[in-house]
Amino acid sequence: MSSISTGTLAAPKSGELSPEEVIGAIRREAGVLPQLEVSYEPAIKTVWLTLCPQPKPVFTLDLLNSLNSVQRAIWALWGKPENYASSPVRFVVLCGDGPILTLGGDLDFYLDCLARGDRAGLHEYARASVEAVCWSASSLRGAAISLAVVQGKAFGGGIDAPCSCNLVVAESQSMFSYPEVKFNHFPITAVSVLTRRVGQRTAKRILTSAKEFTAEQFEGMGALDAVVPEGEGRNWVRSYAAETLPMHSARLSLYTAFHRVAGNFEEELKPLAQMWADSMMRLNPMQISRMQRLAQAQERILQYTFAGA
Repeated sequence: MSSISTGTLAAPKSGELSPEEVIGAIRREAGVLPQLEVSYEPAIKTVWLTLCPQPKPVFTLDLLNSLNSVQRAIWALWGKPENYASSPVRFVVLCGDGPILTLGGDLDFYLDCLARGDRAGLHEYARASVEAVCWSASSLRGAAISLAVVQGKAFGGGIDAPCSCNLVVAESQSMFSYPEVKFNHFPITAVSVLTRRVGQRTAKRILTSAKEFTAEQFEGMGALDAVVPEGEGRNWVRSYAAETLPMHSARLSLYTAFHRVAGNFEEELKPLAQMWADSMMRLNPMQISRMQRLAQAQERILQYTFAGA
C-alpha cells in the first residue's frame, strides 16, 4: 500500500508552498513509498507518517525503506541550515492507525532468510532498522523535530522506531512489551534506544523481563513523554506543534545538541546490527521452530484483536 495525501488543506500564505507542492516535492525526491501514508498539515507545518504495513502490522523491509526514503527526502529538500527559514516542515510525526501499532520485527522475513541461508538479507534489514532510528533520533539531521504517537499495542523491536523520536506520546490504552528474550532473540536497536531514554539499568529490566507494561508504567520508567486519553494522541501533537512553533528553532537545536552529546548513535548501532544478524544465523532448529510459533502467535493476536471488527 502506498498513499500520499495532503491532509488538512489550507490556502498558503504568499511565498509559502501549498500542501500539494510539499507532498509533491517529497514524493519526487523519495520515490515510491510502499506501506506508508504521507500527509501534510500546513497550519502546524507537520508531516504525518502513518504506518500501513502489509500483510500484518510489523516493520517490514519495505516499510523501513519507505520511512528512510521520506525522511531522507525532507532532509535533502530543506535540511541545510540556509534552508531553515523557507522550510515548510517543522515537525515529522510517526503514527499508526488502529488498535495495534506494531507487532515488532518481520518474523516471516527472518524465517525466509534463515531458510535460504540469506545472511545478506538479514544484514540489509538490520541496516535499514538502524537508519530509521538514526533519522528520528537526530531530528532528521537537524531538519525537523521528530514525534511519535502510539495508539495501541506495541511489541518488540517495533517499539524502537517511536521511542527513538524526540518526543513520544501514547494513548492510555497502549501496551508495550519486548518478548524477544523468551525466544533466544534480541531486538536490533532496543539496547541503545532504551538506554538513551531510561538509562541502562531500567533498559536492562525492560528487555530481560519480557513483561507487558501499560502506557502509565512505561511513562513512569521514562520511556514516554506523555500519556493522554484514548483518541487524543494526534490532538496532543497538534497542540504541541501550535504552541511551540514560535520557539521551534531553539527546541530543534536543543534536541539536536542532546543527540550529539549522547555520542555517535550510528556508530554505536552498526556493530549491534552486525551482532543481531550473526545471532540470527546461529539459531538452531529448535529456536527457529520457536520463532515460527511466535509468528503464528502474531496471527492469533490479529484474529483476536479484530474479531467482529
